[in-house]
Order: sequence, then structure tokens, then C-alpha cells
Amino acid sequence: MLSRRKFFTTAALAAAAVGTGGAAAHATPAVLPGQREYRTLTMRGYNRRYVARPRQIHLPATAQEVRQAVANSVRDGLRIAARSGGHCFEDFVDSAETRSLIDLRRLDRVDWDDEHRAFSVGSGLTLETLYTELARWDVTVPGGICRAVGVGGHISGGGYGPLSRKHGVVADHLYGVEVATVARDGSAGLVTATRNGPHRDLWWAHTGGGGGNFGIVTRYLLRSPGSDGSDPAAALPRPPRSMLSTTLILPVTTEDSFVRFMSNYLDFYAHHREPGNRFDGLYAPISFRPSLTGLGEMLIIQAADGPDARDLVDEFVATICAGVTPGAIVAPVVERSYADTVAHVYYAGTVDPPRVKTKAAYLRRPYTADQLRTCYRHIVSPAFVGESSLEFLPFGGAVNAVAPDATAMPARDSFMKMLIHAAWRLPADDDRHIGVARQLYRELYAGTGGVPVPDEHNGGSYINYPDPDLADPQFNRSGIPWHAFYYGENYPRLQRVKAQWDPGDVFRHRLSVALP
Repeated sequence: MLSRRKFFTTAALAAAAVGTGGAAAHATPAVLPGQREYRTLTMRGYNRRYVARPRQIHLPATAQEVRQAVANSVRDGLRIAARSGGHCFEDFVDSAETRSLIDLRRLDRVDWDDEHRAFSVGSGLTLETLYTELARWDVTVPGGICRAVGVGGHISGGGYGPLSRKHGVVADHLYGVEVATVARDGSAGLVTATRNGPHRDLWWAHTGGGGGNFGIVTRYLLRSPGSDGSDPAAALPRPPRSMLSTTLILPVTTEDSFVRFMSNYLDFYAHHREPGNRFDGLYAPISFRPSLTGLGEMLIIQAADGPDARDLVDEFVATICAGVTPGAIVAPVVERSYADTVAHVYYAGTVDPPRVKTKAAYLRRPYTADQLRTCYRHIVSPAFVGESSLEFLPFGGAVNAVAPDATAMPARDSFMKMLIHAAWRLPADDDRHIGVARQLYRELYAGTGGVPVPDEHNGGSYINYPDPDLADPQFNRSGIPWHAFYYGENYPRLQRVKAQWDPGDVFRHRLSVALP
């Protein structure tokens, strides 16, 4: 392996010849500290605990400009990070070590690519724009419910949302990637990798391997495995004809009643976890954040493709509320088109993001009564205040129809995600809120070293909800390495891809795939 000094010395010598045909390509001028755009661009991150102060920010508009920005950064020995929507929960982009920030927001086109017979999606798009643009062909992808999230990291980490139980994760519909990579000699290039074409391992690594590991994705090629790409209108899933939506408020209640409600809820989704089950179009995440209106709020979304859609919603509500006192409050069910549901029910972005710490897990089995009592004691505690929440997000269905090694994301036998989302405003409160999140997590998984060790009950965690605590023996006392939680047995293959496509470890962060 090249030493860091030798790597960058070689890179400097090679940089003059990294352009097309050996000629140096032109790059757009970088934004520098003190310039008008600089502060706005550095404040695009979701987590105010981390704000990068890079020496330069690049705003490429083409794949070649991305490649040239990478080449220039390598030449100058600058640590690189790429930003799409800015929703990384940790400091993988907004790190104190980031010296060259490559902002992809101008890579924002969706087109049909005749050569690859797939949709070409710029990596700087938000999910909201992606849904809107794909609607021109009457297709969609089963992406996230947060409209402002960028596709760059979302897809490479797997990407899931309200339609995933019916259509899988977005990475299941990934046909190819175009990536700016750095070779062993320090030269930067553009590589296209596809599912059934050249460089298949590099394609595979982006089907859940996470962002910031192998290079910078400039565009994604989207086409479902069952399509030959002859017709764009059949290349991706069709959106539901319409969608039903409502909200359910769980009032402040006793511990026993909370345990009953959550047992009903988790048992329901555990029972309906298989592909093709009749509730695969029902997505009902719940967020517990005590307020004057109640203990928790659930959004219920049901794809209205069949005549029994309303009956399915009613059956679900009756099942999860059975034996719960006081009963939940359910708003009237509203039917909207898919586009209107995305616009009015999916979550909008925030212009004033908080300081954040997240911890997450996949559930293979429902929590025990003791674990649910732990949840209750924490969410009603005075320490669990402000904007913090404990969330449960339905999973499974079509996601579980794919083999664990078919994509880089191995989570193919879980039915639910749990997310602790601690959020607050003042830097002085950092230790208190981070401590509350860590304590809840530690108690939930006290029997497995304070972390969700993959076993018959737990399925590890999701790389798009990264948690560096899993790599810290102070918080992970299981003896299981951090990558086992995110990648399982797929990690050695990811390391081999890393060694081939990023041998100088140019693209790295606190939970990046390590060179073998």
C-alpha cells in the first residue's frame, strides 16, 4: 500500500494528465472562505453539532467537473467529502478534517438514458424532485418520506420509505452508477458500473454499502430487475392510484397500556413481514414525543390500489388499539393522489435544523415487555424533553424477498426499524441529550452488551442512520465489530471493492469501509 505522503506526491505528478484524452480538464472556480456563498453552503447539514470549515467548496455541474474537483483536491492533498442533500446524521461530511467539500446540488437532472435503458438520476437531487420528475413517466421509487433528503447518500445506503414494503428498497432498483474514483497513482477517473455489465462489484457496493466509501457518485441509473428497459413507463414501479392517510394520537397513558399498545403494534408488523402480505401497502410509523396532545403520534399511509384499502386501515387500527385505555384518537381518513400525498403528507425539510444524536436498530422479533417498559420510562422522563423522539418505522414485506448477499445491505429478515432521535438547540446541552440517548439504547440492549447484536431478536442497524458509538468499546461492549451491525457477512466483499477502487483510502469517514 502507498504511504500517505507517497500517495499524494504521486497524485500531484499525475494531476496534470487526469482530463479526457490526457489533457487537464477545467473545473468551476471553488467557493472560498469569506465569499458570499460560503456560509450558506457550509450550513446545509442537518445536524448543527457539526459544521465543516473547508478550505474550498466545489459546485460542479457535470460529472467531468466532479472528476476534476476530485483530481484537484487530491493534487493539493485536501481531505474530500461530498454532499448531496446534507442529511447525514453524523460528521461524515461536516467533519473538522474536511478540507475540500464537493457539493453536488447542481447535478439535478432526471433523464431517460437510451444506452443503458434506465433512468439517469443526478446525485444532487432531492427525493421530492426525484418523485416529481419520475411522475412524467408515471413511475416512482420506494424512497424516503423526508422530501428534502438527497438521493446521493440515500440510495447508496439502501433507501427505504412508505412504498418499501410493497416494492423493496431503492437500491433494489439500482441498475448502475457513474462514479468519480481515484486510482493507485492518484489519477481521477469516471467509471460506470452496472448490474449485468462491467465492474459489477462496484455497482453491488452501492446497493447499500453507504456513501463516502468508494468514490463520488455523479449519477444513478435506475431500472427494476424485472424490466428490460424497452419501455420507460415499465422500468420502475408505478405509483399507487391514490393513497389513504390519517393520524393516530396515543394519549398519555399508563405503562401497562403503553406496553399493550406497542405489543399489539409490533406483533402486527411481525406477523405481516413476508413479501406479498395483504398489508404490504400499509406504512404506519410512530413517533413518541410527549406533548400536550399525547404521548405519541402515528402517521398511517395506505396505498389505495384495491377496493379493500379502507378496510385494511380500519382492521389495523382496531388490532393495535385492542385493550388500550384510554383509546387512541384517530383523525378522519383522507384519500389523495400519490403526488398530493407526497406534497402534503410526506415530511418537508427544515430551514433551522437542531443538534442531533441518533441510535438505531433493526427488529427481527418484537421487543419484550421489559424492553417496552424501558421505553416507556424513558419517554415519560423529564430528561426526555424538547425535540427528542423514539420512533418505530415499519420494514419487511418486499424488502425481505431479496437474498442478504444480493445487495450490500444484508437486512432482509427484519420487520421494523427503531430510531432514537435526540434533538436539542443549545451546545451547552450536548452531553445531557447525548447521554439520554445512549442510556436508553444501553438499557434496551443490556443483554447483548448495550448494542443490537445480530441474532434471532436483533438485525443490527442501518448505515444511513450511522452511529460511531458502535465502533467504541465504551458503548459497544459486545466484542462484535461495528461493521457486523451494518453489513454482516457482506463486509469482506466491500473491503475487496474498496481495495480495487479506492486503494489510497481517499474517501473515508468514521465508519467507512476499511482497506483489507
